[in-house]
Amino acid sequence: MSHLVSIALDDAGRAPPTPEMEQERRVAVHDLLEENVFALPPREGQPRQEGPFALVLAIRERRLVFDLSAPDGAPAGEFHLSLGPFRQVVKDYFQICESYDEAVKTLPPGQIETIDMARRGIHDEGARVLQERLEGKAEVDLTTARRLFTLICVLGPAG
Repeated sequence: MSHLVSIALDDAGRAPPTPEMEQERRVAVHDLLEENVFALPPREGQPRQEGPFALVLAIRERRLVFDLSAPDGAPAGEFHLSLGPFRQVVKDYFQICESYDEAVKTLPPGQIETIDMARRGIHDEGARVLQERLEGKAEVDLTTARRLFTLICVLGPAG
């Protein structure tokens, strides 16, 4: 099964991540490398390009860029996605994460759990948006899409 074997974030020219965002980045990359599904569909009468793939994820000219190569560095494909469809869900995700971080400090477990459920729901929504945007370009399962959505968030706001 095709999958990602390396993941790099090209954040040149972007503000340095906060320690919390850097930790989220490390966890998402680690979890993705442990288990992911990432396949390229057949294109224009060509057979399916089999993985594994190395991914460089970047934001360039207000677009999300997936730059794929074979582990030996041979180009495997590149595609760009508009950041527009991600703006609101990324904004909502950052807001709920801030609420969660504050809640952990002061609120009882029941209220923290409610906020955490909302946070997971928004994260799932971001993953679904990503799966929709990748349609025809790449095939990913929900778990992979969730982790990639985390990387999109920590790469930089979609605003």
